[in-house]
Amino acid sequence: MPPGTGDVQLSVSQNIPISGAVIVSTPQDIALMDARKGAEMFRKVHVPVLGLVQNMSVFQCPKCKHRTHIFGADGARRLARTLDLDVLGDIPLHLNIRETSDTGQPIVFSQPESDECTQQHSLTAEFPHLTQPFHSSVQETALANSS
Repeated sequence: MPPGTGDVQLSVSQNIPISGAVIVSTPQDIALMDARKGAEMFRKVHVPVLGLVQNMSVFQCPKCKHRTHIFGADGARRLARTLDLDVLGDIPLHLNIRETSDTGQPIVFSQPESDECTQQHSLTAEFPHLTQPFHSSVQETALANSS
């Protein structure tokens, strides 16, 4: 869902069985405020927050390989500690990811052998494992609500 805790987010989380939420945020303070609100909202409606992903965590120059934290360093990690959440991973700010997304061909489809794609796959590989403990309770809740 988009950032925030508006009517759409609240309605979806209250009316659709959700086995868990992953909060994604850039390391900027303003974005982290929204991420905190989102995590708190999910907790209030009893949706387990599985962890945090830090998006645009670092930019690496394609020529010299120098790494720069354009949006700040480790903001999501600090927030995760505050909220007692795991950091599930980092997604770098990368030209390849942006260009392929802008053309409507996300990197996982257009360049499945790229380093960026490999990083994303390793990040999401644990998601099914993370939701497993919650899946059966969500099914039970959905069945109870439908009767």
